[in-house]
Amino acid sequence: MDTTDSIIRFNYDGVCDHCIAFDQAILPHWNNGSSGQASLLRLVEQIKKSGRNKDFDCIIGMSGGVDSSYLTYLATELGLRPLVFHVDGGWNSQEAVNNIERLVDKLGLDLFTEVINWEEMRDLQLSFFKSGVPHIDTPQDHAFFASMYSFAQKFNVRYILTGGNYSTECIRNPIEWMYYQSDDAQLRDIHSKFGSVPLATFPLTSIINHKIILPYIKRIKVVRLLDFIPFNKNIAIQTLVEKFGWQPYPQKHFESRFTRFYEAYWLPRKFGYDTRKVQYSSLILTNQMKREDAIELLKYPALDEGTSSLEFNYVATKLRIDITELQYYFDSPNKTFRDYRSQSRLYNLGSRAMQFLGLAFGGKR
Repeated sequence: MDTTDSIIRFNYDGVCDHCIAFDQAILPHWNNGSSGQASLLRLVEQIKKSGRNKDFDCIIGMSGGVDSSYLTYLATELGLRPLVFHVDGGWNSQEAVNNIERLVDKLGLDLFTEVINWEEMRDLQLSFFKSGVPHIDTPQDHAFFASMYSFAQKFNVRYILTGGNYSTECIRNPIEWMYYQSDDAQLRDIHSKFGSVPLATFPLTSIINHKIILPYIKRIKVVRLLDFIPFNKNIAIQTLVEKFGWQPYPQKHFESRFTRFYEAYWLPRKFGYDTRKVQYSSLILTNQMKREDAIELLKYPALDEGTSSLEFNYVATKLRIDITELQYYFDSPNKTFRDYRSQSRLYNLGSRAMQFLGLAFGGKR
């Protein structure tokens, strides 16, 4: 990490606050050893018990990426009966489609796909482009989680399994790079200013729903099973390739064509934010990558010029705008989440309260 995170701080030894937060806020609570195995087995029994006499005992949000794919495999190895839940926001890569189908078929699981209304998604994504903020992936991420939460509440599913994990995500994206995707106040404000298609069916959630209503009123738990095991990205990929013919991606989150464009082109070229710094930093701290190797990889762009041009044209065509219009949004003044209505104070207050009560652990954001 470097000063492209504008609020990064270094101590006298040159160690940044991201690494200090990992050492002090995550490592002491990361239960992925032998005691973690025992905790995992107890949790699995609770999930099984909650699903007795039901078609499935939990749902797994699956994007087709390595984390959610390996989670799906692990869940079945532990004897769970998950329903694989996928949200199609219109940007699936063919590799992601293939990977999901291969795992579902070979593991004998049921797949439920929620298809987001494309006209609403398209209009909302264009609104974010027009707004000038860096976090233009918010509509897609918001729809994914809102759909899954809604499904769990509708069918009284007690456990949602996600591929989130400390092993590959212990360093968080700075808030100025990727603002909170669940802030429905900001999403609505940006759409009200730049959108034209009513969000009649677009799934919406909120921080209150996610942090209070879901776990404490509906008694629905969001579980990160990968935090209970010594999860290694390369070993996971090797396992998935050998057992399922799974297709690896060049970079984390590249299972979505939009996210690939957003993280490999839009963020670094328009704002100077390279998410590989966050991803590689996580792998370095968890002993899965050497810092020297990460620095060498960062000398080169995530996408070469030829691929970048093709992706730029693809996104413009998919959104039904001319490439000159997309270029106009690229050249327009950069904005931040602070330029629009938000619930950032509520997020900050809630984060401090959760950590004080010992209900959440995590690094800096």
